[in-house]
Amino acid sequence: MKSKDIQKLVLSKYENGDGPTKIFRDLNGTLSLPTIERWCKSIRDTGCINLSKPPGRPRTIRTNANIQKVKHRLERRRTVSSRKLSRELGISRTSVRRVLKNDLGLHAYKVQNEPMLTDEHKEKRIQFANWIRTNFRKEDTMKILFSDEKMFDIDGVYNSQNDRIWAVNRSEADMKGGTRQKRKFPQKVMIWLG
Repeated sequence: MKSKDIQKLVLSKYENGDGPTKIFRDLNGTLSLPTIERWCKSIRDTGCINLSKPPGRPRTIRTNANIQKVKHRLERRRTVSSRKLSRELGISRTSVRRVLKNDLGLHAYKVQNEPMLTDEHKEKRIQFANWIRTNFRKEDTMKILFSDEKMFDIDGVYNSQNDRIWAVNRSEADMKGGTRQKRKFPQKVMIWLG
């Protein structure tokens, strides 16, 4: 229940003749008794519940201005860590993460590697699968040895642990560059097993 709804409920109960203690019991501890007493005093004095300012400590870091700064920084640079944002904006890492997750509703996604398949590769895979289905009996397919190979980069390895894309969901992350395509034949060493 929102604060405005609770205020309306307390106002209607007080106008119906309920006292602060009865209202407190009816709300099952949703509000503290001193708060209800303060609101009832405000109703007696002014006829409504007047809260001059929102309760609690005012925001000093997660202000609208800082939220917009973080948002604009992310629009300019798709991949940036919360640590770098923190350093650039002069805001603590925790506050930057709260802005990203709570205020902007974003989540950090890793850049995913995927094989670079052309339409020709996909067509050849379909042709091979159809050839196997037409030329082999089910028992014969159990005798086929499938092998696998692993390529190790000579040029170096991309560390996906360090690179994050801030987005609302995975599909948006993919549109912002969340997948990294690798060429099929760069300089590598191949290990083969069957």
